[in-house]
Amino acid sequence: MILVTGGTGLIGSHLLFQLAKSGNTIRAIYRSEKSLKKVTKVFGYYTENPTQLLERISWVQGDITDIASMEAAFDGAHYVYHCAALISFDPRQLDDLIKTNTEGTANIVNLCVAHQVKKLCYVSSIAAIGKATKGKISTENNEWTDTNVSVYGLTKHDAELEVWRGSLEGLPVVVVNPGVVFGPGFWRSGSGSFFTYANKGKKSFLPGGTGFVSVNDVTKAMITLMESDIDRERFILVSENLSYGEVLKRIAKKLKVQEPIKQAPFWALELFWRWDGFRSKVLGKRRRLTKNMVKGFRQQETYSSEKIRTMLDFEFDNLQDILTFCCEKFKN
Repeated sequence: MILVTGGTGLIGSHLLFQLAKSGNTIRAIYRSEKSLKKVTKVFGYYTENPTQLLERISWVQGDITDIASMEAAFDGAHYVYHCAALISFDPRQLDDLIKTNTEGTANIVNLCVAHQVKKLCYVSSIAAIGKATKGKISTENNEWTDTNVSVYGLTKHDAELEVWRGSLEGLPVVVVNPGVVFGPGFWRSGSGSFFTYANKGKKSFLPGGTGFVSVNDVTKAMITLMESDIDRERFILVSENLSYGEVLKRIAKKLKVQEPIKQAPFWALELFWRWDGFRSKVLGKRRRLTKNMVKGFRQQETYSSEKIRTMLDFEFDNLQDILTFCCEKFKN
């Protein structure tokens, strides 16, 4: 029995599709009936009969922050993919991020140990990878520091510590650290906002850049690692390191809209994060830009996936293929 948390998210829903297609016995966690519609939508991007595959999934309503609600889901589970997380870079949501990402992961680890799960795969993030010095490439061995790190990155790092704690208690584990994950179906949040923004034909783009990867590469790596004998290892999953401008230009070209031509000036970003902070305090609105985010825009972050390429002879898909696929689904 395979158990998946966060099955209604971008990575989780694509993982469920791959597992169901392979005929596995699957159980997945969901929080609300509304969220299940997202999974049906994602399955429909890849098959004309999503219902047939969805019937292979046994759904259990639960919340990773409530360990009692998760007990039944772990009954008979042999392998666990922990994809559930809260993604936010708003400092005002730090308590919620800690509760979901760090404490929620601690709950999953404790349940895995208690139920003698054979292996756990945890979906972390490149936000939990230590920053490389300017001009250097980030690897899994970078030293972690709390300097200029987002609140999201802090909680994902602490969540990884919970996973390593579980490994010391005898739980076999693997951790993946994906870059920005591109996949269809979630157009109003995360990487989906790249398509929404580009479709508006905006002229400007943010400075800096980071690592990007296809959602199908992420799920393929996760499944391969879980089926291997590899234990107590973490892997960066990045197929290309690109500037935000280059990504938006590629998307705009495929959407056949005006490509962005102008990088947003730093003086404007410095003013905006201050105004955004004031707006958040006065009106209680969610932060869209923070001081740390602007600092991150001042350099191109570069990540190496050499470790997984070498250990698994892993080959990443062409990133342009997933961008093209996403653009087609976005237009539809």
